[in-house]
Amino acid sequence: MEEPRQKKMAVIASKGTLDMAYPPFILATTAAALGWEVQIFFTFYGLQLLRKSLKKIKISPLANPAMPMPVPMPVLLASMPGMQSMATTMMKQKIKKHGVASLEDLRTMCLEADIKMIACQMTIDLFEFKQSEFIEGIDYGGAAMFLEFAGEADVTLFI
Repeated sequence: MEEPRQKKMAVIASKGTLDMAYPPFILATTAAALGWEVQIFFTFYGLQLLRKSLKKIKISPLANPAMPMPVPMPVLLASMPGMQSMATTMMKQKIKKHGVASLEDLRTMCLEADIKMIACQMTIDLFEFKQSEFIEGIDYGGAAMFLEFAGEADVTLFI
């Protein structure tokens, strides 16, 4: 009897805001826990999620109408200085209050689960980053490297 093929999930992480950082890490660690082979390709602003420090990862209340705020917030108020910091602080407090893992913890869990995290080399070159700015344990490559895996994936997500 033939052994079943291991499922595969390919994720493209293209955004570097706090609210968009959680989905790739949560979905990847969940799939890995289910025994799936997982790769995440971090490109453009998503590349920020592989930096050594995640302290600059923020959330914006502006142009994010689905974000639940404790009080209704008009667009003019959301665009005022300091609102991004306030929204980020509120979201981090909510995350902590509800026992959701931090981004740093989720990223570490990805590494421990052997999830292949690929930093887009073209984006690194475009923004003139140095590999020393990123965490250890990741791979560097281009779209062709990722697409080879994604072409065989059972699930492919663009976040």
